Amino acid sequence: MGALDGVKILDFSTLLPGPYATMLLADLGADVLRVSSPGKVDLVAAWPPFLEEGGVSAPWAWLSRNKRSIFLNLKKDAAVQAVKTLVREYDIVVEQFRPGVMDKLGLGYEALKAVNPRLIYCSLTGYGQTGSMANRAGHDINYLSRSGIVSAAGREAEGPSLYNFQIADVASGAMNTVVSILAALHHRDVTGKGQYADISMTDGVIPFNSMDGACFLAGARPPRREGQQLNGGGIYDFYKTKDGQYMSVGSLEPKFFAQLCVAMEHPEWSDGHILKTDLALVKRIFQEKFLTKTRDEWVELFSGLDACVEPVLTLEEAAADEHNVLRGMWPDVPLPLAPGKTVRQMGCPIKLSDCPPEYRHAGYPAGFHTHEVLKAYGFTEEEIKGISQ
Repeated sequence: MGALDGVKILDFSTLLPGPYATMLLADLGADVLRVSSPGKVDLVAAWPPFLEEGGVSAPWAWLSRNKRSIFLNLKKDAAVQAVKTLVREYDIVVEQFRPGVMDKLGLGYEALKAVNPRLIYCSLTGYGQTGSMANRAGHDINYLSRSGIVSAAGREAEGPSLYNFQIADVASGAMNTVVSILAALHHRDVTGKGQYADISMTDGVIPFNSMDGACFLAGARPPRREGQQLNGGGIYDFYKTKDGQYMSVGSLEPKFFAQLCVAMEHPEWSDGHILKTDLALVKRIFQEKFLTKTRDEWVELFSGLDACVEPVLTLEEAAADEHNVLRGMWPDVPLPLAPGKTVRQMGCPIKLSDCPPEYRHAGYPAGFHTHEVLKAYGFTEEEIKGISQ
């Protein structure tokens, strides 16, 4: 039995943040029905490579894991009525349109609440439902940029740096969607009432300013690139090795720094006093020292030390890393259209002792369950054809 068995979710989201949130909930047992538009291709569905045996792209197979999928043309009144029919039995709606779009379709919170007062309705957007930028388009890079974080990220001489992952989408939008839904479910268990959740990806990354943000708001100077303890202004940093690879150093606490100094052959610095008197010297010596050995030689040396120093792994290496494998983070998930075949995917990070996540199947093609689902609600073949095209 999954932790969320019996919870039914209608998912109107696209791209990455909403689908990742509902995938986590589906991994934990929720029954997620993804509603797609027959005339609009989700960028994720066209993102290569394409899994011939699965009938979908690799990202779609991942983000649609454990879900069913139907087509509905929400521009048609009959399709809107079909959603209202479904909502009578569903607990949660997740949508990712710009503010006001669902209202114009007749599927906003108030309209669906009238059908099901216990409904939990979550709207996930870049800037939220209110404020001067509520209707502005954006992507992950924009939300990070407007949060204040990027102004202190990267190298002083080079400016902001890009990551190959979507921080605001996943760590902010998706995770806060999951948190809001679980909190609202508990509140409903206590009071019997559903409610509306307004999740902004920009709101979610503002607290990621963390230590620097708290200090600035208490009167400290604004953070600058390579000027803070955690953004390259101290020993906490990446260090290039002899073979062009990198090691990460997170030796902040005195006991870890002391172990680092032993490895760097400067035990006289172990008390940490030099960090206050000549930090620049320490960092320069460490940079020079790391260049004298290969990454793997440093890994071997630090394997016996408790110093918070680890290698920068490629994705290929991380996928083969013993610890990550033992943690179950790379499961082989059945391809539903190819019996006996699997696709390796990134796993669910939520570990529960009594009801761990399950990987029942990878994603089906968009709209695959349209007839199955709508027939179960009494729609005729003609009606289904009319609202799904």
